[in-house]
Parts: sequence; C-alpha cells; structure tokens
Amino acid sequence: MNLTRVWAVTYKEWREILRDRLFFAMAFLLPVGIFMVLGYGISFDVEKIPFAVLDLDRSAMSRDFLHRFMDSRYFDYQGHVTSERELDPLLANSDIRFAIIIPPRFQEQLLAGQATSVQSLIDGVFPYRAEVAKGYVSAIIANFNAQSLVNHLAGTQGKSQEQARAQVAPLRLESRYLYNQALRSQWSISSGLMMLVLMVTPPFLTALGVVREKENGSIYNIYASTISRSEFILGKFLPYLLISSLNILILWWVVMNVFGTPFKGHPFFYYAASVIYVICTAGVGLLISLLVRTQVAAVMLTMVVSFVPAMLYSGLLVPIESMAAATQFESHLFPTLYYLRITWGSFLKGLGWEELWFDVLALMLYAVILWIAGYMNFHKRPST
Repeated sequence: MNLTRVWAVTYKEWREILRDRLFFAMAFLLPVGIFMVLGYGISFDVEKIPFAVLDLDRSAMSRDFLHRFMDSRYFDYQGHVTSERELDPLLANSDIRFAIIIPPRFQEQLLAGQATSVQSLIDGVFPYRAEVAKGYVSAIIANFNAQSLVNHLAGTQGKSQEQARAQVAPLRLESRYLYNQALRSQWSISSGLMMLVLMVTPPFLTALGVVREKENGSIYNIYASTISRSEFILGKFLPYLLISSLNILILWWVVMNVFGTPFKGHPFFYYAASVIYVICTAGVGLLISLLVRTQVAAVMLTMVVSFVPAMLYSGLLVPIESMAAATQFESHLFPTLYYLRITWGSFLKGLGWEELWFDVLALMLYAVILWIAGYMNFHKRPST
C-alpha cells in the first residue's frame, strides 16, 4: 500500500467535502438534528396526566382524597364536572386521560367503618401509559387507605401515629433504584440515541462519498489509474472517519450538557469503543455504495438498513429479554446491541473494559467482516 496515494485520495475527498457546502453542513448538522428531534420526542416518563373529577360527596374527606392526585406531579388537574355525561366527550377528545368519580356518602361510610368504592376511568388507547396511570392510582389509594387506618387506630386505641403505622404495616419495603436514581427515561434515551445516530450518519456519509463518484462519472478515473482497491477505499474513508470522530464528541457533549445525562465511565475507553463502532457502521455504507448507483438510492437504502435495526433490534425501545426467542437471536446479529450496552454501561453504570470487553470485541469482529466484504466486492472495473 502506497501511503502517498492514500493521502492523495484523502486530500481530494476532503476538498470535495469542503467544496460542497451543503454536504459539509449536513455532515455535522444532520447528526445533531436527528439527535435533538428524537431526544426531545421520545420519552417513557408518564407525568402530568390530565384528569377531571366528579365529586358527588363534596366532603372534607373527599377533598383530602382528591388533593392527593392534584398535588402529585404525575397528574394535571383540569377541573370538576357535574355529571358522568360530561366525562365521556372529555375522554373521547383526549382533553383528559383519566377521570375519578367519588360516590355519595363517601365520608359518611368511611367514618362509620364501612367500605366504599371510588371509580377511575382511564384512557386505554396507549396501553403502556394506561398501565402506568393505573399503578399511580393504586399507589395513591393504598396510601390513603393506610393513612386512614393509622388515624383510626390512633384515635380509638390511644396509640401514637408511629405505633399505629407500625401495627398497620409491620413489614416495609424500601426500594432503591441503581444507576438512574431519578428514573428519568431521558437519561437512557439520550445516551442510547448516540447508538442510533452513529449507526445512521457514518454509513450515510460513506455511501454518498463513493456513489457520488459513480454519479458524476469520476469513478472512471479511478478505474483507469494505478491506485489499488485498498488505497482508494482507505483514502475515501479517512475524511469521513475524521468527521464521525468529531461528531462523537459533539453528541457526547449534547447528551451531558443539553439533556443532563451523567457520564460515570472511562472517557478514553468509551471514545475508543465509539470509534470502533463508527468504523463498523461505515463498513455498512461501503457495502451500500457497491449496490446502488445514485445518491438518492444510497440515502434510501442507508435509512432502511441502518435505522430500522437500530430502533427495533438494539434494545433501545424494547428490552431484548422481552422479545421472542427468534427475535432475540436476530438482535445479536446487529452491532447496535453491543454498542448500546457499551453506551449505557459507560454513561449510567460506570463500567469499563473489564466488564464490556466482549462487546468491544464483537464490534471489532463486525468491522473486520464488513470491511473485508466491502473490499472483496469492490472492483476497479465497471460492472456490465
């Protein structure tokens, strides 16, 4: 391999990138643009659920009960209604997602030691949101029941609140959440989107860089020259490796400073693993460039080949363990799964080479296979 020829191709490609200002801008703005749109658009946090109230009792205890919902950050109080008929159009038009109905004699029955019921209506169009809302409602009701029983025991048996609470709940569960103590989905989503963006943009840039030569006819100069396949491929790839390596740092900064996601791992390890991942995904772009002849086709095929597996088979949106056995096997055929483990392990868990070495080796293996396949299928003769 002649390094002078490699540098000549690299310099030529860099000049082409700088000359095409739109392409140069897209090389840096597209990754950030995709990242910001998806980062703010994807969230699994179920908060501020709009709800309305039908209070048929209008007592002190019913108001106290309802304020547990109104004062919660998980619910957004929209007002009272006077009849059940008013709730149906509100739920149907998505003006509210949840309604709670307090029956008559609510306070009277509770003070008499009798059981009473409260009805909740939850919009079930989105099952995940509905199940989480149901969990919030159940937790608030359980807390109200426990506090009511504590007050009853304290009032009738002359016990203190602490003694009554110990009698009501002799066994307490204390949950501690590791790695993401605030349970903010934005932390996992924003860091995980690095996997998605770096799966899409490097092959996008690499594929366009080669296909552009085909589309404008300059590829025939390469066919007629004495430059080897490896020299041409390496020279074309180096500028896009530099751009993608800079994009890693830019996206990293955005994750930490815009979305507030903490980074607990080893910076040099994570950056090295990210560069290996970029080399791997750029190999996908090289293979795509061998299959198409126009830049439009390259863009479309890149989006299908890279975006779909990154969204569905990486574990970003659906845990791998929740998938069917066949789907779990398919997910291990894509490099996105391994890089997502590295990303979440580095950002949220503080893991390093000792724990993530297998995933790094898997990315290296993918990179070697993809680039060997691209090299073997690239020929310095126009196909007939």
